[in-house]
Amino acid sequence: MNDIQTTNKLRDHFKGIPRFLLHPRQEFESQVNQRKATWLAPLLVISITFLFTILAGGFFRARAAAMGEISLPNDWQWWSSDMQANYMQAIQATQGPVFLYIIPAVTGLAGLWLGWGILSGLLHLGSTLLGGRGTITSALNITGWSSLPFAIRDILRVVFIIIAKHPVNNAGLSGFVTGTESGALYLANLLNSIDIFFFWQILLLILGFQIVDLLPRNKAIAGVVLVVIIVLLAKAGIGALGSGLGGMIISQPIF
Repeated sequence: MNDIQTTNKLRDHFKGIPRFLLHPRQEFESQVNQRKATWLAPLLVISITFLFTILAGGFFRARAAAMGEISLPNDWQWWSSDMQANYMQAIQATQGPVFLYIIPAVTGLAGLWLGWGILSGLLHLGSTLLGGRGTITSALNITGWSSLPFAIRDILRVVFIIIAKHPVNNAGLSGFVTGTESGALYLANLLNSIDIFFFWQILLLILGFQIVDLLPRNKAIAGVVLVVIIVLLAKAGIGALGSGLGGMIISQPIF
């Protein structure tokens, strides 16, 4: 009986996703007295759309590699023949299903769910310090539902990948950054997350904590913006470190 009720509630939450995107204020108002978790449905939707981007991007990466369309480093002509041979072997080694699908999917989903939990916890802490009356469950709900714009972004990315027949290389505003220095890598990873959907999420977070946690508008804005900036800077640092290590690994003659 409980399993049937849980399934029905989850189905209702899925049906509420279009309503939330069109009328978020009304949906947040319905959660004011909600003490149960409602975050599972939006997180599942975002996870599924993210996996679609991995599948589409991996397919066209494998297709480009099979056709010999490989992007070479800018200083390729100055490399020794051994380094060039090792680089090409490394590229070939990363064209299997493990590197194209499994690793990006596992790491991406882990980052998605872990990032959601961390962001929710920090937002709840900030809201509590500012006088909010919400719970950690309400913070998890608000953050989960406010992340739904990223599902729309993923769908648009899949459409773009299919039309353009290649993955999205410079997401967000990262295309404005050139260079491979540590500062450039950090800035690129920082701008990689900034787009219209990022600002859409911020607006939904502010609205959610204002309505559900009963925070005044100025406090909701201050708390959400401060936490988002902290998380964004930390995420950019981790991304830059990963990009730097990835570049070192693929560039060195280790194969």
